[in-house]
Amino acid sequence: MSTILKPVLRLSADEFPKIAARQFGAHNDIDRVWQDFAPVAHTLVDSFWTTVDHPRFATLVPMLDATDDDVRGVAYEGAGMGLSLLDCLLPYKKRLADFLTGPGRAYKPLLYIGAGLALPRMPVDPLRIMARYDDDDRWLILDGYGFYYGFFTPERSLRQQVRPRRITGYAGQMFDRGLGRSLWFTSAANTQRIAAVIGRFPAARRGDLWSGVGLACAYAAGVLDEPAMRRLVTAAGPDADQFAVGVAVAAEFRHVAGHSAGHTDLACAISWGADSATVARIATAERAGTAPLDMTTPRYEAWRQGVRTAWTARHQDPTTAARADQ
Repeated sequence: MSTILKPVLRLSADEFPKIAARQFGAHNDIDRVWQDFAPVAHTLVDSFWTTVDHPRFATLVPMLDATDDDVRGVAYEGAGMGLSLLDCLLPYKKRLADFLTGPGRAYKPLLYIGAGLALPRMPVDPLRIMARYDDDDRWLILDGYGFYYGFFTPERSLRQQVRPRRITGYAGQMFDRGLGRSLWFTSAANTQRIAAVIGRFPAARRGDLWSGVGLACAYAAGVLDEPAMRRLVTAAGPDADQFAVGVAVAAEFRHVAGHSAGHTDLACAISWGADSATVARIATAERAGTAPLDMTTPRYEAWRQGVRTAWTARHQDPTTAARADQ
């Protein structure tokens, strides 16, 4: 299957730093930082093609699990891309749905993100695809969808600030979070570039963009030291709470799958004043206690708002937060 699709899709990790350079111009730091991003990029693309060629779970899962802990979630994200693509090409099967409830359930959010990444290559409506699923994390399909547009069509999505038709309301917020994640990579984690792009957006969209940046920096390759991470949090300014929600989402992703990472701890320490295990527990506890806010707010957003409230409470009363973490 990959022999047929590779000339059509032309998806190669070697092209990713060139895409970043086309958006921001040639800079020494883009080449340098992309050396650190390379394991993430290659894992995503390689696992996508592996899934396309080996979709049987008994064969696929050992291949995904053979990847390093730091990038295993990314490998499952690539699998989500591959299974989603196969479901669109061969709709009589439900590979992604079966994988989500089977061997991929610990990586469910990453699988949904990967599924969304694949959809722009197909003549399908992402909202219709999302409607096939009934759990809260299905909204992450639109995060992946937004990432694709931000990474591969930045002129329209980030400069002209245009969303695809029908991506409105809460779907638009999730799309913007994906745009923010893409910006972390295309900017080569450069705080000034990130802040400059987000600062040109209407204020109402900036929080979601910063939330995507928070998720990306806490989950993906660690390229920032402590001073640089502090500068990034400071740059978020009034949207630091949304940035922190993205960090908490990343912490939960990692700890549900059982793979911690030093850069996740660093992002949590700077934005939450706690390690990633503590932040993940906060996020998980909020998820368990989430109740619908009203008839129009998705439970996924109600959960995120609960996480945001927890962050606000910690910053208003650090002493109480410290006792709670013990």
